[in-house]
Amino acid sequence: MTQLADSLARARSEEDVKDAYVRALGLKDVTKGQVDIQTKDIWFEAKCDPKPVTAMFAQLLFYVRQAHAVGQPIPPFLAVVDREKAAILETELARPVLNDPDIAWPAAASAVSKACIAQVAAHIEGHFNPYTVATDEPAFVAAVKAAISEGRIVRTPITPDNLRQVFNKWVEMIGREIAVPAVGDYAELFFADIMHDGDNAAMTNLSARLVYDGGKPVFHLKGKLYDLASQRGYRDFWRLYHRPPETRHRHYLLERRDMLLPIDEQKFKGAYYTPPHIVDKAYDLLTATLGEGWQEKCIIWDMCCGVGNLELAHSNPRNLYMSTLDQPDIDNIRARGLFPGAEIFQYDYLNDDVTDFGEIDYSLSNKVPMALRRAIADAKMGVAGAKPILVLINPPYAEATSSDNAVSQGDDRSKKGVARSRFSLAGMDQYGKASNELFTQFLARAHQELPTATVATFSTLKYVNSQAFEEFRSVWQAKYLGGFVVHSRAFDGLKGDFPIGFLIWDTSLHEPIGEIEAVALDRNGELVGEKMFANIGNERLLATWVHRPATNRQPALPLKGAVDPATAKGDVRGTRWSDDAIAWFNCAGNDLQQAAKLTMMLSSGFGSGRGYFVNAENLGQAAIVFSVRRLIKPTWLNDRDQFLQPSEPLTDDFKSDCLVWMLFNGSNLTAGADGLRWNDRDWSLVNHFIPFTEGEVGVQGRFESDFMVRYMAGIAFSPEAQAVLDAGRVIWTRFHATQFPHRIRDEFKLGRPDAGWYQIRRSLKAHEVVTDFDPFDAAYAALTAKLRPMVYELGFLPA
Repeated sequence: MTQLADSLARARSEEDVKDAYVRALGLKDVTKGQVDIQTKDIWFEAKCDPKPVTAMFAQLLFYVRQAHAVGQPIPPFLAVVDREKAAILETELARPVLNDPDIAWPAAASAVSKACIAQVAAHIEGHFNPYTVATDEPAFVAAVKAAISEGRIVRTPITPDNLRQVFNKWVEMIGREIAVPAVGDYAELFFADIMHDGDNAAMTNLSARLVYDGGKPVFHLKGKLYDLASQRGYRDFWRLYHRPPETRHRHYLLERRDMLLPIDEQKFKGAYYTPPHIVDKAYDLLTATLGEGWQEKCIIWDMCCGVGNLELAHSNPRNLYMSTLDQPDIDNIRARGLFPGAEIFQYDYLNDDVTDFGEIDYSLSNKVPMALRRAIADAKMGVAGAKPILVLINPPYAEATSSDNAVSQGDDRSKKGVARSRFSLAGMDQYGKASNELFTQFLARAHQELPTATVATFSTLKYVNSQAFEEFRSVWQAKYLGGFVVHSRAFDGLKGDFPIGFLIWDTSLHEPIGEIEAVALDRNGELVGEKMFANIGNERLLATWVHRPATNRQPALPLKGAVDPATAKGDVRGTRWSDDAIAWFNCAGNDLQQAAKLTMMLSSGFGSGRGYFVNAENLGQAAIVFSVRRLIKPTWLNDRDQFLQPSEPLTDDFKSDCLVWMLFNGSNLTAGADGLRWNDRDWSLVNHFIPFTEGEVGVQGRFESDFMVRYMAGIAFSPEAQAVLDAGRVIWTRFHATQFPHRIRDEFKLGRPDAGWYQIRRSLKAHEVVTDFDPFDAAYAALTAKLRPMVYELGFLPA
């Protein structure tokens, strides 16, 4: 929330609103009276509760008319403001109001009627500049200050810094008044609009065009004409912004079409802009790897070129073949006059020219240029003098099922369009789960179609080291030539913090992927070190280390949190128990990224599964896996590292340290609770993870389970682990001596003696009487510091 918006949200009176605007605008020599805020340059009408702009201007013009009648000075600008919005009007544009004898002015400003407002509105609509405070504060403040200092209202320029904000406002005020079939078309119409000065187009050959018919804007798109349902938003928008953008910004703004696509479309089409400084690093690496002159020697095909920014550093366009799914991308490239001599064509690489048997037949679409077909054929046959082919791509990253959409019950639950491309259905039987992802579909088709090509690709590192891609790696084999990884935040629109690799492969040499070393760059492209990524067989992964007990027929309560039953309506897991089970260990995935989000111990099954039940036989190993997965914090560089089975013997000290660390970790969500409602019945949770007896912690009652006390009997604990147990006992005792109010008891389900560490910690921290956690935190930090380096020393993660 902006500073002004925050102040207005707290405003309780008209005076609060006035003061907020005076501060935000830095107004000097202010007086307040009949005119709410008055300076020599600008007068304001202010309201606390939102009012129509024309109604506020009518009241303000009542005072202007009075002043004008007696010869008092009138300011050059007028403004109206309330808690949500503001508007500015040049007084000169309102002068016809002052001279209109037909306006039915009342005796007092507060008595302005609807008829009077309508008469005033007829004069001023289309002349004032409206602003929404929540989104337009910077533009509003700049406009007022410019009006005061320069004597004119300055429209906000459209620049790379405000492109997305301007586009969003354009959609709200203009785009929604155009009846185009899809929201993805808004970007084309937006560029046609902003690249026009109101008389002439500043850039031609765009995929959409703007013309004026009888003074009204009309858009041409895909052979159809589109009028605006209402002109008002169009007039208001272009009183806020200046068009066209400055010449120096125009080409860059067109390059950023990707960021204006709907988010789902960005993911599906892979519209993630490769920043120029990262493109430069890629070209430097290609030169170092392939040698000087590679741009002259190689045929380059980018099958997902988008708006072409990956090729902007290329010096020999005649060797470039660039194809893209969207015709507007090609129109965009041509409008900027880029890549003269290159072959640029619309082509759906994952669907075009794919037979029912997954083979490639260019005659099906006849879209691929003949020169490129000949180059591909010559390279396959090893014709003397044939130019080598380089596949240079930044392919889409969408996947059919991800951690983001797996819990959804909406249309995005399974991105069927991703998994069901024609090539994935017909040509990827041997690739396993990799067929669900677009970037591996590109790699797989290129591997079949261009078997001697060099492939240089931006992508995640899944195909190198993910456990789910083992089948892919058994088929897709190539010689690694070199590469770098860069922070994902270098790419606009990508969520999360993880490495994006630019890796170069010789696919003519079929070598299994083993360990690869890559230079590591930060988001600015600066060197931060080196990183090893390893392809490790599933039999060595930590995920396969622990025995996973089978379920039985006993019903279980599926949870989504410590004491929260699952709320999903479909595909609910965790509804069956297991013999002698004491908990459910959720441990989805085998890398640091998944471990950070999906490692937890619960007192019943987890609603989305992906873990196993814990019993007396596997508890020791489960505690180790829990600790190993939570001890190391993921960074953008290590988050795809795979956990491994230990390579060194594990001491009794390490095992017991992990048990204690797990018991007192924030992701230990085991709990005791009654009255949990799910599937039309009440359920209870029994907590088996209490490391103390009732007498040790002063419980007035009986724990239903003493499993953990019996399990820990006879174990010798290290000084660090014992310190955690001792400090934890103090916290546990404090909990059972505290009288909690109903709101806390209800929130954390504190109706049973066997509350778990989650309930104890959270309820004490929610209580108004402060509990001193510092001694416990210090003891737990010391145990953490002891265990953390051992994760690497014992081989659970590659050093």
